[in-house]
Order: sequence, then C-alpha cells, then structure tokens
Amino acid sequence: MAEFAINNNTYLTTKVSPFIVNYRRELRMEIDIRRKEKIEKAMKFVERIKKVQEEAEAKLKKVQEEMKWQADRERKKTEVWKVEDKMMLSTKDLVFKEQPVKELVDQYVGLYIINKVISTNAIKLQLPTSIRIHLVVNVS
Repeated sequence: MAEFAINNNTYLTTKVSPFIVNYRRELRMEIDIRRKEKIEKAMKFVERIKKVQEEAEAKLKKVQEEMKWQADRERKKTEVWKVEDKMMLSTKDLVFKEQPVKELVDQYVGLYIINKVISTNAIKLQLPTSIRIHLVVNVS
C-alpha cells in the first residue's frame, strides 16, 4: 500500500508520479485489445505518456542546471597544476608523533613534486616516507 502511494504521488520537481517517469505509463491501466477504439485510445495514451516523459526530462534538466549553478557559486577557481610542479603541504590536518606547540609549527611544509594530476582539486605528491599520509591530497 505504501509503495502504491509513493509511486502514484505527483512530485513537485517533475509534476508527475515516479511510475509515469520510469515506465511511461500510469500505475493502473486496463485496456481491452479486442476493440479497435481501445487500440486508438491506447495509442493516444502512449503519445500522452511520451509527452509527459519528455516534459519531465526537460524539467529535471532545468532543475539540475539550477542546482549546478547554485553549487558553482560557492566554488573557488583553483590553479591549474602540472606534473613536476612543486607545492607546499599544509600542516593543518597533519598528525605529528610529538605534539609540538601549535603556534610554533609552520603553516606549510616542504616543496613537494607533483607526480600526477588526478583532477582539478586532487593531485598525487611525491612525499618522503617520514610523512605518513596518503599520497593523493586535496588542493584548495
């Protein structure tokens, strides 16, 4: 009963039920194929459902673009990094064996060579074995 209620509910984003979007038909459809007018009604029904799905797809695409715009508003532009570039590593989240006084620890350490650029915000560094962190770090 709950599944029927969820699948038959019209949603605000798509303006149609999930069942119509997924299966291109209403949840309950009874057609008697023996009569010609029933076939014509079925064809009209199919056309209507195709139209509903196209509209839902267009609305979802619009909502997706709006959500992307909202998310991109907060994002900062990052530098374009290349292999063999050098960069410093932040000590903000590094854990040291001996806990030094925070005020006396450098904010950034070393100049480490970039081995591989994974994405615009992730790179793989060539780190010494004394620094025991994952080689792929976030660039922010």
